[in-house]
Amino acid sequence: MTDRNIQVEPIGRQAVEDQEIEIVERKGLGHPDSICDGIAESVSQALANAYIDRVGKVLHYNTDETQLVAGRSNPEFGGGEMVEPIYVLIVGRATKQYEGHTIPTDTIALEAAREYLGEHFPELDLGTDVIVDVKLGEGSGDLREVFGEDGATVPMANDTSFGVGHAPLTETEQIVLNAEQRLVGEFADDEPALGQDVKIMGKREGDRIDITVAAAMVDRYVASRADYDATVESLQEFVSDVAHEYTDREVNVDVNTADGDGDDEESIYLTTTGTSAEMGDDGSVGRGNRSNGLITPNRSMSMEATSGKNPVNHIGKIYNLLGTEIAERVVAEVDGIRDLRIRLLSQIGRPIDQPHVADAEVVTEDGITVADIEDDVTAIVDRELADVTSITQRVIDGELDTF
Repeated sequence: MTDRNIQVEPIGRQAVEDQEIEIVERKGLGHPDSICDGIAESVSQALANAYIDRVGKVLHYNTDETQLVAGRSNPEFGGGEMVEPIYVLIVGRATKQYEGHTIPTDTIALEAAREYLGEHFPELDLGTDVIVDVKLGEGSGDLREVFGEDGATVPMANDTSFGVGHAPLTETEQIVLNAEQRLVGEFADDEPALGQDVKIMGKREGDRIDITVAAAMVDRYVASRADYDATVESLQEFVSDVAHEYTDREVNVDVNTADGDGDDEESIYLTTTGTSAEMGDDGSVGRGNRSNGLITPNRSMSMEATSGKNPVNHIGKIYNLLGTEIAERVVAEVDGIRDLRIRLLSQIGRPIDQPHVADAEVVTEDGITVADIEDDVTAIVDRELADVTSITQRVIDGELDTF
């Protein structure tokens, strides 16, 4: 074992599963914030691969400031139309010249963004419904220097920042995460009226779990209010069934609670493209899900946007992804842990496998003390930190979700 600064201590609170009130949220793939996350990360991967292909290594870049300005639409039963297009602005920094090579970063970014939108949003006409713009400046000279330490086997941290991970997921967290993923997967495969914009909020109060679903419906697949109501009812039953796979607690599911009593299109959550980005809902990278796919106010969270940051030395990306993986692996390998939080703090210019501190805080099962498991936890944290650079390639290859 190395001399890394790894601390293991009690967390000083109840396990989240035992707290009286728990709140969990997930913004689905088609939420405007998640659209920005997805585009930013697809551009990040494309730039990283282009740099490797052209100069043999990843150069300095960040694309984590992508913004979305909502469009305007007129949804109607059987199919409406877009009135004003959605506008997406890819903002960030990228290395455009390197040792005689010119890298067409803006073109690469534009192509990656359009490919991402085309793959994930089939109802969005890329020719008329969305405008994608790119504004990538050059990076700060001192940060480029930190990024490109020649001869270093482990990159230097680009910032003094931190990442957070936790495990295991509570019942409410599992329900919220899996319900959204399965809705836009298996449910949507059989019910094309469901769009990609599905937001789920979970609230547990004691042993009662309330799940609130906001689900955008695609107008061309909805013939009438009765047709819409039937889809909502089917979705409600689906989410309830998913929830009971993860809990024996009482579960209540509500869908599209803002729907009015009228029979017209304006009283319900009806869209033309399947996302609220067409009707006044703007978006930004980092305002949605954390790197584990959830928003969890009962737990510590880093405010860093994970999507779009470079995967070589940007702590806002690496330590959030690594913190989550460390937490999951500790819980899987060490018995007696009821709740675990991992915090990783960097110091700019310091090797990323040598955090300023790696802090593991635990709630143990009855009869287990922190001293009983401290050595095992420390060994796993040390092992995963030693392999931190593997995060980079897995991110570039698209193996790790960032939102």
